[in-house]
Amino acid sequence: MGCQQEIARKIIEQEADSILAVKENQKQLDQDIVDEFRFGKNILADSTQEPDHGRIETRKCSVITDFRFIENKQEWTGIKSIVKIESIREFKNSDKPNETATRYYISSLLTGAKQLQRAIRLHWGIENKLHWVLDVAFTEDASRKRAGNASQNFSILSKIALNLLKKETSENQGTKGKRLKAAYDQNYLLKVLDKKV
Repeated sequence: MGCQQEIARKIIEQEADSILAVKENQKQLDQDIVDEFRFGKNILADSTQEPDHGRIETRKCSVITDFRFIENKQEWTGIKSIVKIESIREFKNSDKPNETATRYYISSLLTGAKQLQRAIRLHWGIENKLHWVLDVAFTEDASRKRAGNASQNFSILSKIALNLLKKETSENQGTKGKRLKAAYDQNYLLKVLDKKV
């Protein structure tokens, strides 16, 4: 959704940098990047390996700054590098098959593979933690709100509630438990809202 020419242009106009995920909604750009990594010569790369909860994830970040196969690259304001992230999740003590994924990005940054991999990883860390909590504690993915701006409005309210629940530390339980307690206990709700009880 964010990988749009207009968005890329506005980011550059605001004197900021971007790393935009390229997906199949940009078919030509996606195919051009695949071709670039297939035929490109000057590819910078960095790999990391992290053990986490019974699995090992290996991520390889490849970057090309001297690309030749991107059609209409002038339409993508500020594009200076293209990025490929390949990840492999291997499960220890399990017969579960390895999970692999390849993602592509365009960026206005002219930097190394290590720095780009770190920036992308930090973004996904924030994104995954926030959306996972909103889904578990607020069942956001199961929401049936469709009319007008209802889904966006409730999403904002859920994020406000999540921040208030995280700020309240007297209860030793998860966000979902705190949310239920606030629903049943008016004194605790006032405490979450930071009102004097």
